Amino acid sequence: MPTTCELCFRRIPVERIDDPAAVQEHHLRPERRAESPTATLCRPCHEQVHALFTNEELRESYDTTEKLRAADRLADYLDWIRSTDALHIRVETSEHVENRR
Repeated sequence: MPTTCELCFRRIPVERIDDPAAVQEHHLRPERRAESPTATLCRPCHEQVHALFTNEELRESYDTTEKLRAADRLADYLDWIRSTDALHIRVETSEHVENRR
């Protein structure tokens, strides 16, 4: 049975899920894992979320997939990722996140 990424809505075929990191659990309220709801994301989406948002931003402003999907910072990425079946992409941490670490 395929898995669907809750952020980009791409379906990950079961034959590609033999890679244990192809689909990942994202804690919607990082640093509060014990009480955090989770979302199932494909690896590229999970990496991109953490490259564009600080844990504080995720916890305080983007704690649902709906809020993430509506974020301007993810708009171009989501348009692009939906057009590919890539499960490995090059992700660079944004200056915004780098400067807040």
